[in-house]
Formats: sequence, structure tokens, C-alpha cells
Amino acid sequence: MKLNHLLQSQEGKRLEFKRDISSPVNIMKTLIAFANTAGGIMLIGVEDNHTVIGVPGNPLDEEERLSNMIADAIAPRLIPNIELIPSNDLTLLAVEVFPSQLRPHYLKQKGEQQGVFIRLGSTNRQADVPLVEELKRTVAGKGFDELPLMEADAADIDFQLLTEAFKTVRRLAKNDMEKLRLLTRVQGKLVPTVGGMLLFGKRRDHFFPDAWIQCGRFIGTEKVDIFDHIDINVPLPMAVNEIMMAS
Repeated sequence: MKLNHLLQSQEGKRLEFKRDISSPVNIMKTLIAFANTAGGIMLIGVEDNHTVIGVPGNPLDEEERLSNMIADAIAPRLIPNIELIPSNDLTLLAVEVFPSQLRPHYLKQKGEQQGVFIRLGSTNRQADVPLVEELKRTVAGKGFDELPLMEADAADIDFQLLTEAFKTVRRLAKNDMEKLRLLTRVQGKLVPTVGGMLLFGKRRDHFFPDAWIQCGRFIGTEKVDIFDHIDINVPLPMAVNEIMMAS
């Protein structure tokens, strides 16, 4: 950890300065946001204008106090790398947090629904419910398109449309829908995935009414005056041809 480089850098997504640990909630929010986003380093004993003032009192006591605060305030348990760094006659506390495989971490006093924070630039922002779910999916290695649609069933995937789309590639059997992750098995039941419904779903408009394409032609190059447009609501694999025809 190169102290001089950090002190010359601006606060941002992965760096924050703190004068001391007298505002524990704000410190915990930052550490949570680092862990839930891309990691980061907090330097304690530094003013916002980069002036090094050192941690007050006994540095070892401050280190232990900070460690206890983290253990008591954050769930799931967060174990950052905490170092005492000498700077001339002063001592700084450096807290390095890595992107966590246990995210989303949250502030215990607020709970998982309101205590999850992410890093946006040099600020901490509370994550809403969809973002919390996205953090969980990221850790699990699952994309949004692989999520099951429990309100639908296997018959909602248009197998005829699917075979038509693949006819120049290979002949498909119905069990290929699971291999292609258009269907997924949940508690023994085959249901469409989000991707399956978007691509070949018979009720795509019901589940995803916004999944359509609008094409427009503009006068000139300023993209201000539109003189012609078309809405394309066909299944997404066929939409490419429709767009080419519209152009």
C-alpha cells in the first residue's frame, strides 16, 4: 500500500479519507459500500484536503475499537485488512476492503432491506430491493435472463417458433429447451426462464410489456424531427429481420 500515492489521489469509488472514527455509522456505510461494489481503501487520520493529522490517542486502541465496530455493525461478517501506517511522527489507520463473495453486506441496525449500500463515485447510496437482488445474483453467478418465471409453465415456450429459429443450425428436440436454458427446473417443475420468455415466450407481452422495439427516421442529422416510425412487437429473434426491412 503506497501511502504517498494514496494521499495524492482524489477521493472516489475506491478511496475515502476520514479524520477519525467519531462518526461510526458513516464509516460503516463506506466499508459496506466498498464490499458490495469494487472494494476500496479508507485512510483514517487524514483531512478531506489531504492533510495528515494522524489518529488520536493510542493507535493500537483505535485499531481494536474499529475492529469491534465492524464486527458489531455489519452483516454478514466483514473482515477487512486493517493496518497501522506510520507517516513521519504520526500514525494512520488504513482499512482495505475487497469485493466480497458474501454480499450484499448491510448495516445491522437498518436490516437487509434498508441497510445495503453501494459506492457511486465518492458517495454511498442505499440500494433498493431490485439492486439487492442483483447483488445476490452476481454472487451466485446467475444472470437476470436465467431467473425462473414461476407464474408460467413449460407450455408457455413456443417450441414451433424455436425450431424455426434453429432450422438452419440443427434439429431440436423438446428436451433441448432445458439445455439451452430456455426452461429451468425448480422443485421438480419445468418453468420458463426470463430469457426463454423474452426470446420464445407465447405470453411475452404479459410478462414483459416493455420488451418491444421502436424504429424511427429523422429529418437531417440532428435527430430532432421524426417523420416516420414503426413499432416492432414480434418475438425478439425475428425482430432483427423486421428492423432490416423497416430500414
